[in-house]
Amino acid sequence: MKFSGIKYLLLFKLALITSRLSAQTGVLSGRVLCAGSGVAMATVKLQDLPIGAISDDSGHFVLREAPIGNHILLVSCLGYETLEQEIRLDTALFLELTLREAQVQIDQVVVTGTRTFKRRTDSPVIVQIIGRSTLEGVQACTVAEGLKFQPGLRVETDCQTCNYTQLRMNGLAGGYSQILVNGRPILSPLTGLYGLEQIPANILERIEIVRGGGSALYGAGAIGGTVNLITRIPSKNSFDLTYTHQNIQGIAHEPILSGNAALRSKSGKIAAAVFLNARNRPWYDHNEDGFSELPMLRNRAAGANFYFLPTNQQKLEISLTRLDEYRHGGEMTRIAPHLSQQAEERNHRVWLGSADYQINFNEGRSALIAYLGMQRTDRTHYTGIFPDSAEAIQAHLSLPPYGTSGNTTLQGGLQFNQELPGFPGLRNVLTVGSEYIYDDVLDQIPAYQFRVDQTTRNLGIFAQSDWAISKSLHLLSGIRLDRHNLLDRSLFSPRLSLLYKMKNQTQFRLSYGAGFRAPQAFDADMHLAFAGGGVSRISLSPQLREERSRSWSASINHDYATEKWVAGFTLEGFYTRLNDAFFLDPIGTDAFGERFVKSNGDGSRVQGATLEMRANY
Repeated sequence: MKFSGIKYLLLFKLALITSRLSAQTGVLSGRVLCAGSGVAMATVKLQDLPIGAISDDSGHFVLREAPIGNHILLVSCLGYETLEQEIRLDTALFLELTLREAQVQIDQVVVTGTRTFKRRTDSPVIVQIIGRSTLEGVQACTVAEGLKFQPGLRVETDCQTCNYTQLRMNGLAGGYSQILVNGRPILSPLTGLYGLEQIPANILERIEIVRGGGSALYGAGAIGGTVNLITRIPSKNSFDLTYTHQNIQGIAHEPILSGNAALRSKSGKIAAAVFLNARNRPWYDHNEDGFSELPMLRNRAAGANFYFLPTNQQKLEISLTRLDEYRHGGEMTRIAPHLSQQAEERNHRVWLGSADYQINFNEGRSALIAYLGMQRTDRTHYTGIFPDSAEAIQAHLSLPPYGTSGNTTLQGGLQFNQELPGFPGLRNVLTVGSEYIYDDVLDQIPAYQFRVDQTTRNLGIFAQSDWAISKSLHLLSGIRLDRHNLLDRSLFSPRLSLLYKMKNQTQFRLSYGAGFRAPQAFDADMHLAFAGGGVSRISLSPQLREERSRSWSASINHDYATEKWVAGFTLEGFYTRLNDAFFLDPIGTDAFGERFVKSNGDGSRVQGATLEMRANY
C-alpha cells in the first residue's frame, strides 16, 4: 500500500512536469498576403531562433512548438520586403501578415560569408550578390558571362585555342579562388578549368561572392575569395522555355535553348525543379587566318533539384546535374585533329550531385546538417601541332597525342549550429563541423610521355563564433584545421572579421584570414600550352611544399534608399602576403617543346583597392 502511494505520487509529479513543459510552447499559424492574394514559399520565423515555417500555395503556415512569450516575427520571401513585427504568443495565435513587393534589395539573406543564414547588413564578411534578375537582364548564358558584371572580379580567357577560363579575385589567379555549388567545393581543379563556361546561368537562383581570404571555413585554399553558385529553388509551379540567338561580327551564329520547370505540392512539403540547356557555337576567326580566336562549342546540360520537408524542422535537398561539352579550337578544318596544322580538342562528360539534410531542435536553438557531394569527369582530349620533318611526321601519325582524363571528387561533412545561452551581448551562434574531401585525377598523353596520377585527401575541422555584441557591433571569429595527405603536418588557418554598423545605411568591416595551397598536381597552370613551336609541359619539383597566405581587408559599404530609388557605394582595400609562392621555373626544351618545373619562390604580395558605385531607380 505504501509502495502504491509513492508510485501514484511520482505519476502525479510527472504529469505536473509534463503539463508545465507542454505549456511552455504554443502554436503560431496564419496567412501571408500581398495585395489580398496568398504568398507561397514565404519564410516565417522567430528572430534569433532557427525555427520557422514555409507558407503553402495559398499563403497559410503553421509554426508548432514555438516558445510562449514575446517575440519579434520575421517574414521574408524573394521579391518582397522583409516584414518585422512584435507578437505575444500564448497557447495559440493566428495572424494575417501583409508583405510589400520589393523595389530594391539591399538587405537580402545570404549564407556564404558565415556558413549560416544572415542578413547582408549583419554579415561581418561582405557578401556581393548577382541575382537571377541580373543574370537574365544582362543576357548571361553561362556562369562565366554572369560573373563579368560583378565589380572586383575578372573572368580571364586564357589560351586562344581552347579558351579555358579562370576567375581572378583581388588580383590573384584562378587557383586561389574557391568555386562552390550550393556551398560544396565539388568542382575540382581539373573540372574548374572549363566549368565556369559549362554551367548554364538558367539553373541559378543567385551567385554569392566573398572577396578575400575571410571565408577559410569553406577551405584553406579560398585565398582570393569564394564564389557560391546557388541553384534555383522551386517556389511555385512554373514552366519557361527561352531561345536566345547571338552572333559575333555577323560571322559566328550561336543559338541557345534553355528551359526550366518547377512542380510543388499544395502543402509546400515536396518540390522539384528540372532544367535543360543546349548551346551551339561555330568557330570564330577574327583575323581571317584560318585559325580560330574562339573555339567551336557544343554544350548540353540537364539536371534536377528536389526538396522534401518531413516536418517544419527538417529538410532534405538533393540535386543532380549532367554536363556534356565538345570544344575544338585551332585550324578550322573538319579533318581529324591530329591531321590539322594545330588544334586542341576536348570532349567532357561531367556528373555533379549533392544531398543535404538539416534538422532543427532544442526549440530551434540547435541545428544539425549532414551533407554529401560528388563530381565525376571523364574527358578525351587532343593537343598538338603537325610536325615538319618526315621522321617526326611518321612518329606523329603512328602515335597521335590524344589523351584521356578521369577525375572523381567526393565530399562528406557534418555541421552543428548552437546558440549559446547566457552569452554576453545579443546573441552568439557557435558553428562546429568536420568535412572530408577526396579527389582522384588521372590525366595522361602517352605520345608526350605526360602523366598525372594523383590522389589527394583532406580532413578539415572548423569552429566559428558569430557574436552579435550589440546591434551595431558584430564579431566573427573562427579557425580551421586541415590534415592533407601531401603535407607533413596539420595546418591551422584562423580568421577574424569585425563589423560596425552606423545606423542602417553604413557598415565598416575589417577582416583577417590565413590559408594555404597544397602542392598537388593539377591546377590551371598545368594546362598544356603551345609555345616556341611545340607543346609546353609542367612537372612538380620533388621539394615542392605548400604555399601559405595571410590576407587583410577593410571596407566601407553605404546604401541610401527611398521608396523609388537606391544609391550607394562600396570601398574596399586588400593586402595578401604569399609565403613560398608557387612559380614556374623554365628548365629547357626537349623533343616535344618547353619544360617547366613548379617550384617554391621566396614570396610575393598582392595589394589593391576596389571602388563600386551603384544606383537603382
